[in-house]
Amino acid sequence: MKKLISLCALAFLVLFASSCKNEKSLQTYLVDSSGKEGFFTGDLPVSSVLSPKADVSDEVKATIKSIKKINVAFLKKTAENDAAYETEKAKLKNIFTDNDDYKTLMGMKAKGMNVKVYYSGETESIDEVIAFGYSKEVGVGVARLLGENMNPAKIMEVMNSMQMDTDNGSLENFAKMFNQ
Repeated sequence: MKKLISLCALAFLVLFASSCKNEKSLQTYLVDSSGKEGFFTGDLPVSSVLSPKADVSDEVKATIKSIKKINVAFLKKTAENDAAYETEKAKLKNIFTDNDDYKTLMGMKAKGMNVKVYYSGETESIDEVIAFGYSKEVGVGVARLLGENMNPAKIMEVMNSMQMDTDNGSLENFAKMFNQ
C-alpha cells in the first residue's frame, strides 16, 4: 500500500511539473516589458489611430470598430543598450517562430527597418494582428491589435488609407506619444 501511495504521489508530481510550461507568450512579453528600464509600453486607444470625425468611408469606420485595443511595447535603441536591444529582438523572434498560433501576414524591409506582420485566428475572422519591427538605428518593438472578427484585407486598407510615411510628420507625431 505504501508503494502504491508513493507511486501515485510521484506520478502526480511528474504530471504537475510537466503541465507548467515555461513558454513565452506575447501577452507575457508585454506584461514583463511594462516598467522595464528603457521601454515605452502601454495601451493605445483606438481613437488615437483614427478620430470619429475623420473623413473616411463607413466601411473604414466599421473596420476600426472591430479593433478593441492596441498594445505597444518599444525599446528605443541607444549606444548604451546594444545588448538589451539584441536580447529583446531575439525574445520577440522566438515568440513568433516557436508559436503555431501566429501566422505570417506580410513582411518588409525599408530604410533599415525590418517589419513582420502576424495574425492569429481564422483567415476571414482575425482575433489579433501583430506588427513586430526592429532597426539598429531606431530600436525594437511590437504592436498588437486585439479585436473581433477583423478582416485582414480591410485592416490593410485602413493602414494604407492612413498614408503614414517617414517623410511627413505623422510618424514623428506618433513617436512623440512615447517621449514623455
